[in-house]
Amino acid sequence: MTTRTLSSLAFALALALVAEPASTQERQLGWIEFGNSGAAAAQKDFIEGALLLHSFEFEDAATAFRRAQSVDPSFALAFWGEAMSYNHPLWRQQDKPAALAALNRFAASPAQRQSMAPTPREAAYLQAVDVLYGDGSKSERDRAYMDAMARIADAYPQDLEARAFYALAILGSTDGERDFATYMRAAVVAQTVFNENAQHPGAVHYIIHSFDDPIHAPLGLEAARAYAGIAPGAGHAQHMTSHIFVAMGMWDDLVAANIRARDVQNARNAELGRKANVCGHYTSWLHYGWLQRGEIEKAEQGMAECHDRVLEGGAPDEVGYFVAMRARHVLDLGDWDAADRLSADVSDPRYDFITGVAAIKRGDRAGAQAALTRMPTEGNPRGTIARQELAALIAVDDGDRNGAIGLLTEAAALEETLPFEFGPPASPQPPHELLGAVYLTADRPADAVVAFRKALEFTPDRMASLVGLAAASQAAGDVATVNDIMSRLQKNLQHGDAAFLSRMGFGGERR
Repeated sequence: MTTRTLSSLAFALALALVAEPASTQERQLGWIEFGNSGAAAAQKDFIEGALLLHSFEFEDAATAFRRAQSVDPSFALAFWGEAMSYNHPLWRQQDKPAALAALNRFAASPAQRQSMAPTPREAAYLQAVDVLYGDGSKSERDRAYMDAMARIADAYPQDLEARAFYALAILGSTDGERDFATYMRAAVVAQTVFNENAQHPGAVHYIIHSFDDPIHAPLGLEAARAYAGIAPGAGHAQHMTSHIFVAMGMWDDLVAANIRARDVQNARNAELGRKANVCGHYTSWLHYGWLQRGEIEKAEQGMAECHDRVLEGGAPDEVGYFVAMRARHVLDLGDWDAADRLSADVSDPRYDFITGVAAIKRGDRAGAQAALTRMPTEGNPRGTIARQELAALIAVDDGDRNGAIGLLTEAAALEETLPFEFGPPASPQPPHELLGAVYLTADRPADAVVAFRKALEFTPDRMASLVGLAAASQAAGDVATVNDIMSRLQKNLQHGDAAFLSRMGFGGERR
């Protein structure tokens, strides 16, 4: 059976033609064809589950697939779909026991599952998911699953779902690290799906993931523009567009996307009887966008709401986002007193780093040294970068600018070796940016220009790096660059608070 389902305005229009009113609660998630042998009555839930899978709304996807199973207990691909909802390849997450439990409800072994599949194609899907949750390390299984999906896509060239999930499998084959060659392969596959179905949520989603870095982001802009309209009922879809916007320094679009994502997510939370999200992925990115636009009052409010949630006893992921937001709030505003104002009982090296930076900026060398001592000497590379940055600031306070420059040069070199991580700066204080600032204090404007330009390669149009580059260019006598940057800042800050604009040298009027 081939099922065509529309979860958009087109779906409502189709229903109207047969005089059956569409539900006002119909989620708009995109449009796909996904042939299967399930019962007709289970199709709507099954297609909704597949659409939700493509937009990484995994919890709701599992629920939809279970509804399809309850209607048709022999629906092979409904059990496949639930198992797929427990694999989050780009988040480095997988719940293998939950996936196997779902598959075992259909049949007790891979061989039995494949023998019970009504068609060879559906058996191939089940075989692929059993590879994903089979023997071997996760890395080995991810790559074997990618190969299995490639075989399905080759065997059934008209099956756009096979191609879409193959594109995702390619992205998931790199152990969570960006590899440009691999990501370009995924983009090519996803683009073929988009070319044949411009309303496919997975196609645009995986194109965006393939291109969400400052070098390739312009190639993903069409997909980003499309995705918001394709799946307005999926919070992650609304947020995902901002992966391209942040990589291009498009702050107005970043803010608008994450407001939509937050509101869609919180509407769903209300339906489920859950608290509103004030301290999560979407609100963290929204807070960063407000900072880049100089909307300090909104940033303060968002930060305060997240802080209150953590003081109430936030979940571990909320605490993590609080730490990241606190870091950006203190650093990007230069509001050193905010570190104390936004204090909490948190054990996190990033928390200690910001506490230490704020301390040294206020002249509290002992407090900065204590924070540095609390930070682990071994750990991930970004922890090493943070330690060297704080040590460099202490060295500057001691008058040892050359020592500070040496530490920051090493930190910047380490940053350049790390895989690119999309979004707001992965290192709370970009090391090239801090290196540029120290070069300025050492009266080395030409070196500062180089450092700030390198910082902007990692984080296009980031306000602090632009301001630093303007100062360095002015000191170097490059008036043309100063004028260009001031024009860019004026555009970026057109929504900024009046007091902030005045502080930035634009006067008190909004532009």
